[in-house]
Amino acid sequence: MKHTVSVLVANESGVLARIASLFSRRGFNIESLSVGKTQDDHISRITIVVEGDNKVLEQLTKQLNKLIVVHKISDLTNEEVVSRGLALIKVTATAATRSEIMQIVDIFRGKIVDVSSNSIMVEITGTEEKVNAIEDLLRPFGIKELVRTGKIAMARGRK
Repeated sequence: MKHTVSVLVANESGVLARIASLFSRRGFNIESLSVGKTQDDHISRITIVVEGDNKVLEQLTKQLNKLIVVHKISDLTNEEVVSRGLALIKVTATAATRSEIMQIVDIFRGKIVDVSSNSIMVEITGTEEKVNAIEDLLRPFGIKELVRTGKIAMARGRK
């Protein structure tokens, strides 16, 4: 099972390395990792996607709680969340395929962020499924380069 965990930490040097090494020492693979400042310049949010059972999650939570730099840990796995990822995809484009690629990008509400004589670079944001779907549709044209961010997620507001 994939778990999405949000960790609020002190925004200081070395925090990410300490958290990543904690996962590494225990042999857990981080599937996705995103880090950024929050509304408070002294706090960063780390969103981690890790695969494992509930026992794995419990062990990791206990280990994270031991770190002084960790302020709060939230398991978002079973919560109602808004989650997004970002991808930049550089696709081979010829005069014959350029308009078809642009139509696909438009359907997915993506953006063309760079155009050259033989390629188009696409920016797409959305759920993991949405990013996977456009990647699958663009693959037959020839993906030259691809980069994806890790998942970011926040629990929905309470009613």
